[in-house]
Amino acid sequence: MPRPLGELEDAVMTRVWQWNRPVTVREVLEDLQQERSIAYTTVMTVMDNLHQKGWVRREAEGRAYRYTAVSTRAAYSAALMNEAWSTSDNPAAALVAFFGMMSPEQREALRDAVRIVQPQDAAEPEAEGPAGTPDAAPPKGDADDAPGAPGR
Repeated sequence: MPRPLGELEDAVMTRVWQWNRPVTVREVLEDLQQERSIAYTTVMTVMDNLHQKGWVRREAEGRAYRYTAVSTRAAYSAALMNEAWSTSDNPAAALVAFFGMMSPEQREALRDAVRIVQPQDAAEPEAEGPAGTPDAAPPKGDADDAPGAPGR
């Protein structure tokens, strides 16, 4: 599980994720300077730290580097949520509390996500055959476990 990013690390990674292309320290610096006073060496150190921690990879370009994100912000957020959930002594209660904090838009996004990851056959009720019996394969298991199997 990745440790949460610090404030400046998050500001840098936000730009790397948003731009979705290899970036230089100078580009990140110029964008950050629109919000705060910050030195080139500070941004360079943060980006080097992010590289050492495995958040970005870098390729030399002349005397500088171009940095690229290793994963997405969505993957980072998912890892943080998973870590928080898995450390709970009552994961179901933690999920209920979390869902209770969600906006209607977030709950709709959650429903959409569940539909995407849920197998279709598990999401839909069993279809019925012509005589009102389930039109599905017999239960998995030994043949002797199936209803009407020899020896019963």
